[in-house]
Amino acid sequence: MAKANKRNIGWKILMGAVFLGLLVMAGFRLYEWWIERQAHFVRYEAFGIEVPTNYEIHGIDVSKYQEAIDWESVKGMNVEGIKLHFAFIKATEGNGNEDRYFKRNWKKIKDAGMVRGAYHFFIASKSGKTQAENFISSVELQPGDLPPVLDVEQTNGQKSDKIRQRVQEWLTTVENYYGVKPIIYTNVDFYKQILKDDFDHYPLWVAHYLQKEKPRIYRDWHFWQYSEQGRVNGILSKTDFNVFNGDSTDFKGLLIN
Repeated sequence: MAKANKRNIGWKILMGAVFLGLLVMAGFRLYEWWIERQAHFVRYEAFGIEVPTNYEIHGIDVSKYQEAIDWESVKGMNVEGIKLHFAFIKATEGNGNEDRYFKRNWKKIKDAGMVRGAYHFFIASKSGKTQAENFISSVELQPGDLPPVLDVEQTNGQKSDKIRQRVQEWLTTVENYYGVKPIIYTNVDFYKQILKDDFDHYPLWVAHYLQKEKPRIYRDWHFWQYSEQGRVNGILSKTDFNVFNGDSTDFKGLLIN
């Protein structure tokens, strides 16, 4: 009898935990819906920053910090002929973390008809190969998507040569899997001081906020993140803004076939 009672208690605890889990999940989905509903009605007269107009292709990058995004509103914003064509979306970080809004953003930006790209936030103290496998397990790339991106901008207490070794592990593993050369994202100083010349043959997405016309870097670049203070319809918080260094033909040539 005692054993039967223990089994009943254990069953009730299990069912209670399952119910609580479902309740939490439902609450999160409801919160997402409410945030997107709020974002749908967010409208700005302008992007809120000085946009370099001598570039043809404009875009943004986002992560969980922008929460639920109304991508239809993002795509539809037009300020004096400038529209947003693409967005880089945070997918993963480190060995096992996935951005909690990645799957949602990845699907909804595709549905909205914008070009999408996925990036991994690199932890320099962790294995490059393991981090690459984390990205691969989360991201399915399709024709028309941008190449995969490695965001490397922190040393995490590691020496430069070890960072370069682990970065190369990530890049090689990802390129072998997807069959396309990844893009490196970093800032001007990190590239010059840590990465140096070892990665000049990879496409570069560079962050630099101190010049109006182009980033201050000695090598060729594909994307320039020029501000982190932009405003976009459909997003409640401030957003990073980027431009592509080329015309529509160049941009199309970069996309996955």
